[in-house]
Formats: sequence, C-alpha cells, structure tokens
Amino acid sequence: MAELSTVARPYAKAAFEYARDHQTLDSWSDWLSKLAMVVTSREALKLLSSPRLDNERKVALVTELAEVDLDEAASRFLASLGEKGRLAALAAIREQFETLRADHEKRVDVTVVSAYKLTKAQQDKLAGALKKRLNREISITTQVDPELLGGVILRAGDTVIDGSVRGRLNRLSEALTA
Repeated sequence: MAELSTVARPYAKAAFEYARDHQTLDSWSDWLSKLAMVVTSREALKLLSSPRLDNERKVALVTELAEVDLDEAASRFLASLGEKGRLAALAAIREQFETLRADHEKRVDVTVVSAYKLTKAQQDKLAGALKKRLNREISITTQVDPELLGGVILRAGDTVIDGSVRGRLNRLSEALTA
C-alpha cells in the first residue's frame, strides 16, 4: 500500500498541476475517479498483471471499461502510466489528486462519528465552528456509533479529534494505571 502511494505521488502532483493550470480540475477529477473504479476491480487487476497483454492494450481496455472520453493531455498521461506499468496506481493517484485539489480549493472533508444521529442544525453549527478554526470550506459526512456513549469523533484528513465519552474514559483509565 505504501509503495503505491509513493509511486502515485509524482503522477498525482503532475496531473493536478496540469489540471489546475489549464482550469480542468473537474474533468480530471471525473475521469480519474472512473478509471480508479475500474482498476480496483479484481478482474481488472488480473488483466493489468497479465504478461499476455501489451501496455497499449491495457490502457485501451481500462479506458473502454471506464467509458471515459479523454482529451489529448489525459490520453498522454494514461499512456505514460501504461508504459511504466503504473495503471494499478490509478486509485492512489486519484486519492492524492483529490487531496491536492481540496487543499488548493481550501476545503476539507470531515467525518463526524457520534453516538446518535446529528440534526441538520447541529451539523451546521459544527461545520461553522470547524470552518472558523480550519479556515476552510467544510463538507461533513456523519456516522453513528452507539458504543461512543456520547460526544463525537472528528476526522479531517490526518487529524483526529476524539471528544467522545469513550475516548475520555480510555484516557482517564490510562492516566490512572500509569
């Protein structure tokens, strides 16, 4: 897994910089998403690892299965991935591309895990507070985990804020046994 993200980093950066400079972020996001879905399927991974198919045919198959219409730059990008045998890294490239895009657009996706379903008003209040603190546009996804007892856990990228009752009890237990 770490290897794919390492391989993907320069490709994602190059794709992002090209798309940003040519104001085509939406189209690149769209086709990267479709291609990533194709290459993560078990059948596609078998095809991509097959020595029977040359790299051009692999690129053509992935493009056809994803049903995408690529512009010239995107076609060259995909052909380059194919030549280097990096088509399997498309999902990691897409993930890093989207991270770069979110950073560029000053937005962040936040996952909120709570013990109970949050109301729209609670979500809006939380989004407002996070927007002020992070200085970014906030997109909230909620999940319910009744084992939390109360409070919330916030995940924004690599940042995790555990404000749950379970988390507090765990920290208290660790402090008492230390």
